[in-house]
Amino acid sequence: MDQSHRKKSHALVITYPLQGHIIPSVHLATKLASNGFTVTFVNTESIHHQTSKAQNNNNNNNIFAGVRNSGLDINYEIISDGLPISFDRSLNHDQFMASLLHVFSAHVEELVKKLMSSDDPVTCIIADTFFVWPSTISKKFGIPYISFWTEPALVYSLYYHMHLLRLHGHLSNAWIADNREDTITYIPGVPEIEPSDLMSYLQETDTSSVVHQIIFKAFEQAKAADYVICNTVQELEPETILALNANQPFYAIGPIFAPSFRNTSPSTAIATSLWTEFNCKQWLDSKPKGSILYISFGSYAHLSKKDLEEIACGVFKSEVGFIWVLRHDIVSSDEVEPLPKGFMEESKERGIVVPWCCQTEVLAHDSVGGFLTHCGWNSVLESIWSGVPMLCFPLLTDQFTNRKLVVSDWKVGVDLGGKGRADRREVSKKIKCLMGREEFKKEIKVVRRALENATSVNPKGSSVKNF
Repeated sequence: MDQSHRKKSHALVITYPLQGHIIPSVHLATKLASNGFTVTFVNTESIHHQTSKAQNNNNNNNIFAGVRNSGLDINYEIISDGLPISFDRSLNHDQFMASLLHVFSAHVEELVKKLMSSDDPVTCIIADTFFVWPSTISKKFGIPYISFWTEPALVYSLYYHMHLLRLHGHLSNAWIADNREDTITYIPGVPEIEPSDLMSYLQETDTSSVVHQIIFKAFEQAKAADYVICNTVQELEPETILALNANQPFYAIGPIFAPSFRNTSPSTAIATSLWTEFNCKQWLDSKPKGSILYISFGSYAHLSKKDLEEIACGVFKSEVGFIWVLRHDIVSSDEVEPLPKGFMEESKERGIVVPWCCQTEVLAHDSVGGFLTHCGWNSVLESIWSGVPMLCFPLLTDQFTNRKLVVSDWKVGVDLGGKGRADRREVSKKIKCLMGREEFKKEIKVVRRALENATSVNPKGSSVKNF
């Protein structure tokens, strides 16, 4: 190995093992490698197995094989999350989180130790903010820790300032049983926010769960990071980012998309989907421009049977054409037919239901005019980039706060309530409202322009400079 290769920066990128975190982490890794880094990307055995199975390629040991062949220096490591591959992580959320909390770090430390004694040692760790060990491990091995935040800066700030929420009684503590419900006005860089717009975990009164333990420990670690990189755009959250920078270096480098989605350059596809994707192009090609509602509730959170039935009836009543991505486990792994009886047959003339698809390809299609979404952050950014307004039905975690940005701040979507609040009449009415009004399209063009400007190479946009 020559001297110049040994001196290359070597980033160890460790993604949180959930679909919404994996996608931006993979694209961050390729972006780093394209800028001269050696990258070692860490995946869990479970995620690797599911991704390979979705691609019908059980023998593929490296998801980056294609980009490595094109000259990018990305290594691939697979480690255990502490649970058997066959374990149903989605149905047993708390056990899965407990394993990440108590077991996963030991496997990470063992890998770091191996890499540090190699001919090409790691020069920095880039780890998802939700991990509870990065600062501890980076200090042990004497290397910088960069915290990668895959959600908006607003959500980071609210977690960062949990001590203020507790002090003011908006977050449960030992002295109060119920959270205050008045407007929150004391978070630096956040003019005001309603408690109903906080992340779901901060709306709960019992904060003793394993997920809360992870959040509290993770943000202790994040505050010790050398700096934070965030999948957002500076111009969309300027006050929040400015306030965060008073505490630690915080860089907005988003939106982090595959180059092919941004239409900047061709790229070799990297497998990130956990399910086999159905090709919807031919069906969409046969539909008029802007006529189709795309429906997806993401890769992880669950809907109740009642909410699903109300939404399905509302979609049917709206008489709008649709493509609905319905995971097999959207209600539970045991629910064979989650949709109302007769829905598929009665709506087959104007809609299709598929188990999974390539979301960016669907959103980019001219026939898609609206997106009924759970408001996952990747979905929000992809929808804005594609110029598709949103109908927001958050289910979990940051999705409630993302909804605030979409509906109240940027005005590129409509609020549909949230988990446990689906009503078929409201669903039908608001679908018609979303699909028929031009002002949403005008506003979304403004927000998309901010994303385009931030990622512009010539002249350099804010995200390019920050990166």
